[in-house]
Amino acid sequence: MNQFISKEASLQLLRNIESSSFPFVYDYEKHRMLIMDEQGNDLIYFRLPIVLPPPSQAEDQVNYVILLVQSGNCAMGYFENGLNLDHKVFRSYMVRKKQGKSQIKHLKTKGKSRAGSRVRLGETVEFFENINERLQEYFEEHEINRIAMSCSKILIPYLFNSKVSTPFDKRDDRIFKIPKHVHTPIYEVMMDVHKFLLKGELVYEAVHQAIIDELVDEDMKLR
Repeated sequence: MNQFISKEASLQLLRNIESSSFPFVYDYEKHRMLIMDEQGNDLIYFRLPIVLPPPSQAEDQVNYVILLVQSGNCAMGYFENGLNLDHKVFRSYMVRKKQGKSQIKHLKTKGKSRAGSRVRLGETVEFFENINERLQEYFEEHEINRIAMSCSKILIPYLFNSKVSTPFDKRDDRIFKIPKHVHTPIYEVMMDVHKFLLKGELVYEAVHQAIIDELVDEDMKLR
């Protein structure tokens, strides 16, 4: 079962988990609490809203970047405590019209390219340079606590090997891979992803409903 809950309810649930008798651990990479049985088996997953800091930290606010990248499309933004203070959308001619395949994938299967392909590759290079330039601005102007990313594996090397360097390493601990399918990145899609990240999410089997009932206060709204 999956249940989404508000930031306020998530904060109360977090406190209830920490004061309960159930064993638990916090998974920083996935920003979630794991509630376990006495043998250490995972029973319930509770993803925290992105605006809540890790339980061991006491930041007054959480600053974060959302970065969504697909072939020829990128939507990105800088957020503070749930407010989008800046955003940018990039588009590039990276897709071969007939095959509907990105030029990067084409090169991996077909080798050398012709004039049209070179144009697409040139735009691909500029595409990632533009992304990293905007990222650099965010990281120079703000302290970034988390980096919420959705980027296909085939594009990761192009992001991190761009002539304009990415202001964080691909192994940066702050990277949070968005646990949700992302449609073609545009501003509206980014804001839909943001709404998802602002909510807490409980994931559990029906057999563990009694544990949920014990942890959730009567006045807490699961929605």
